[in-house]
Amino acid sequence: MRRPLLLDLYCGIGGSAVGYYRAGFDVVGVDIVRQHHYPYTFVHGDAISYLRKTNLRQFDLIHASPPCKQHTIARRVALSRYQSLFDPHPENMVEATRELLAASGRPYVIENVPGAPLIEPVRYCGSSFGLQVRRHRLFETSLPIVAPACDHNSQPHPVGVYGQGGAWTRTQPGGGGTKVAGPDAARALGIDWTTEQAGLSQAVPPAYTEHIGRQLHTRLFGWVQLDLFG
Repeated sequence: MRRPLLLDLYCGIGGSAVGYYRAGFDVVGVDIVRQHHYPYTFVHGDAISYLRKTNLRQFDLIHASPPCKQHTIARRVALSRYQSLFDPHPENMVEATRELLAASGRPYVIENVPGAPLIEPVRYCGSSFGLQVRRHRLFETSLPIVAPACDHNSQPHPVGVYGQGGAWTRTQPGGGGTKVAGPDAARALGIDWTTEQAGLSQAVPPAYTEHIGRQLHTRLFGWVQLDLFG
């Protein structure tokens, strides 16, 4: 029996892809930056052009994680790689991507950071899945999904994964924190196929999209997954 096929736009190192694969989808990833650690079929190219030129009916579901400049410093480098596509307003990539996804007629998911201009998104948190990171992310979907509530109390010492430098721990009046890198960062995110810090700093934890993918697989194909919050 054929596994459904998912298109993973702005795919990065494949955090979203691995979650969807675990939920029952085969995956094709597209990114304008070559992703040597991407674990599935990879297409080197810009996502917007791919949406405009490709027959999207071959895909059962489309996921997109467009850069969103005005809502996160961490994505400014990634956004600059796409700037020529939307000059003079590259910050509108969420809206432009949504327009093309809606026109495709395919079910879709758009992921981004808190504050991004998503429509009625649900929020995911690493604390809901026993991860060391919180890494709040928003997901707008064309089909309804539910997300587990944050469980910050289960994370007495959450860690951060960002930037390209090494690890550190800081203590200061009113706060502080711990940043992890390399293998420690990968483990904190639930990632086991790469330790590339630049990619880990932006990756979606696979647990998020596995949870989303199971729900959408059920809605689209009637596959029953009982333990959505386990």
